[in-house]
Parts: sequence; structure tokens; C-alpha cells
Amino acid sequence: MKKKILVFTPIFLSVVLITALITPIINMSEDISEKVFRMHILANSDSDNDQELKLKVRDEVLKLTGDIFDNCSTVEDAVNSAKNNLDKIKIIVDKTIQNNGYSYSSNVYIIKEFFSTREYDSFTLPAGIYDSLKIEIGQGKGHNWWCVMFPSVCVSGCTSDFDETLSEEERNMIESGKYVVRFKIVEIYERIKNRC
Repeated sequence: MKKKILVFTPIFLSVVLITALITPIINMSEDISEKVFRMHILANSDSDNDQELKLKVRDEVLKLTGDIFDNCSTVEDAVNSAKNNLDKIKIIVDKTIQNNGYSYSSNVYIIKEFFSTREYDSFTLPAGIYDSLKIEIGQGKGHNWWCVMFPSVCVSGCTSDFDETLSEEERNMIESGKYVVRFKIVEIYERIKNRC
């Protein structure tokens, strides 16, 4: 009996310690994902031409979304504005596809979807479920491209940025390189949670 206690006590204490260390990071990561609106574009295929078309679609959509998000001050405003302008966005996507000599169909919609941990130049976003504007070109089986639409990381026209949207603690978390490893743990946790 004493041997079992000696074996299970360190295991139990390790689980408690890991849980105590990771829980605040998981909670903050979930808070961040609720304050960020992303864009996700899937190319028709991985061919060079389809990948080039994806980037042209991106450029045209970003020109439009600067105006769409001009008066956004919350993620809810950004999501609602995108929802209210889905038809305009789809017209731009379809026109760009057609103007480049393709006859692909497109799907443009708002979805909550899982994103892996993503490192940008000056910050890292944790894995999690984010609201996103999703654009699928043709079969949507090619490499993807994504960015943060709100706060204004890839859209310069939005009036808010990370300083206004995230708390100081949340900004420090995404701007500090020391959280990347912990974000990977959050990513594993989120993947497991989404499968259950």
C-alpha cells in the first residue's frame, strides 16, 4: 500500500501542478480568441496559378474590407459588418476570379473555426476557435492564407488595434516569445476539446 502511495503521489502532484500552470494560459487564450476576427482564404489547388489567384483575391478583398470595418470598435461590430457585407465581398471575389480568366465558383461566409497557434512578425496568436471570414475559391483544396481582420492587423482602415481590444496582460502574452511553447500546449488542449 505504501509503495502505491509513493508511486501515485508524485504523479498526482505533477498533474495538479501542470493544471495550475496551464489553466490561466488556456483561459487567457480563449479570451483572446473571442476578441479577434480572422480572414481565411483557401485556394482552389496548390498550383502556382491558383496560389497567385488566391493572393489577388486577398488583395481585392482587403481593399474593400478597409471600408467595411471603418467604424468597428468591437469584434462583434466587425463580425456583424462582415455579415452585412457578405454579398459585396462575394461580388469582389467572383469578379477577381473572372477578371483573371477563371470560372471557379466561390463560397464566402462567416464561421467559427479552429486555428492553430500562429506566429506573426511581432506577436503570436494562440490556438483556438475564432470567428472568421472564410473564402473558398473553387474546390478550396489549396494552401490557405489568413490574417487578423480585427483588430486591424491586415486591414488598415479599422479604428481599433490590439492596444484598444486586448488587455495589457493579453497583449503581453501574445507579444512575448516565451508563450509560444505554452500556446502549443493550449493548441493540443483545444484540439482534444474540439474532438470531444
